Amino acid sequence: MAGIGTANDVPAGEASASVALRWYVLMIMMLAYTINIADRYVMSTVLEEIRLELNLSDGGVAFLTGVSLALFYVTMGIPLSWIADRSNRRNLLAVSITLWSLMTTLCGLSRSYTTLLLARMGVGIGEAGGTPSCTSIICDYFPAARRPMAMTIFCLGAPIGAWLGADMAGAVAHAYGWRAAFLVLGIPGVFLALLIMATIKEPKRGQLDAVDTDKSPTLGETLRFCLSQRAAVHVMMGSGVSALWGWGLMWFTPTFLQRTYNLDVGAAGGIVGPIHLVMGIGASLLTAWLLGRPSYVDPRRIVYLLGGVTVAATIPSILAFYTNSLTIATISLWLFIPGIYFYIGPAFALGQNLAPPKMRAMFSAIALLVANVFNLIVAPQGVGMLSDYFAGPAGPDAASLRSALLILAPTGFWAAFHYFMAAKYIVADQKRAIGYVDELPRAVA
Repeated sequence: MAGIGTANDVPAGEASASVALRWYVLMIMMLAYTINIADRYVMSTVLEEIRLELNLSDGGVAFLTGVSLALFYVTMGIPLSWIADRSNRRNLLAVSITLWSLMTTLCGLSRSYTTLLLARMGVGIGEAGGTPSCTSIICDYFPAARRPMAMTIFCLGAPIGAWLGADMAGAVAHAYGWRAAFLVLGIPGVFLALLIMATIKEPKRGQLDAVDTDKSPTLGETLRFCLSQRAAVHVMMGSGVSALWGWGLMWFTPTFLQRTYNLDVGAAGGIVGPIHLVMGIGASLLTAWLLGRPSYVDPRRIVYLLGGVTVAATIPSILAFYTNSLTIATISLWLFIPGIYFYIGPAFALGQNLAPPKMRAMFSAIALLVANVFNLIVAPQGVGMLSDYFAGPAGPDAASLRSALLILAPTGFWAAFHYFMAAKYIVADQKRAIGYVDELPRAVA
């Protein structure tokens, strides 16, 4: 195919890890991401219970759940990723998991707005060091053409984590109160951190790439290179706006279902949770299978696929919050929610393939910064403030929240625009970053 490199461009380090080892590492990284998502999104499941107990507006509870987490996630993401690009990523990951898990547990022990706010800030600090370390480690176990598939398997942690944070947490909260949900999800992370320290070694950085990795770039050099990679900018914006659209809507979906259809927290979680589990895993596995096909060695096909799926999923995302029928809303959620998982793995992988080995954690952090400003600050705070505005003095209700969510839902079309634009530059930018586009035959992976 024109513009695509040949297998002769591939480095020879691919056989450095056995198939069993690389897949074991991938599964552990996926578990880390699962706990990350579960600990983050349990808050959305119990949002209404917290709001009522603490007597907050929609804007006030949005600050507690999203902005407090994001401020520290975003500000700590860059320095922790700079450390990950220069030091032992395994150790950083284990410390990060331990921190965010302990802080999630402290959320469940909180008895006031202030202590809950401080605990959520701690969760943000811990999570900032997690995903960049995971994705960088995975790239040193899987070569470039296998990274979209590997990252999609890694991102199975998102639907599994969202299910744990919705269905299981909803059931626990209904039976034992909202604090118990945080305790159940926070404690297991400490044991996973110990497992990582005991069974995983730090891999040789850049061993599967065809570029010189001796020199460590400065932060300024990394940022300049990132901005010069036009495909990377569009992929980061596409994934960031996808987070604004899809995950932004999910922040208030359980609350919307409770208010609109008079459901309790367990029933609302029981609707959303299985969709995350079944369709999220289904979408992720379908994505992994598609990206393992020979035709998807060409990264242009991947961004076209992401754009098309996002456009298709935006339509039911609008209908889910427009309709007054619980049946139609549920069907629309089954069609919409898979779209918020389809992009995650491919976007991670494309970003990593557009970065030289010693810039990967930083590229991941920049992408997460964009996504989390949109997802954790703009979306929840914006929806909460709009809901308060539409409600007026009477206070937020189902109608005011519906109006706010319907303003957010069409932003999926904006995300698709960036994916389509990335196709113009992505082949040349990938070769510039890692030295090649095509890969060795896939039998070894």
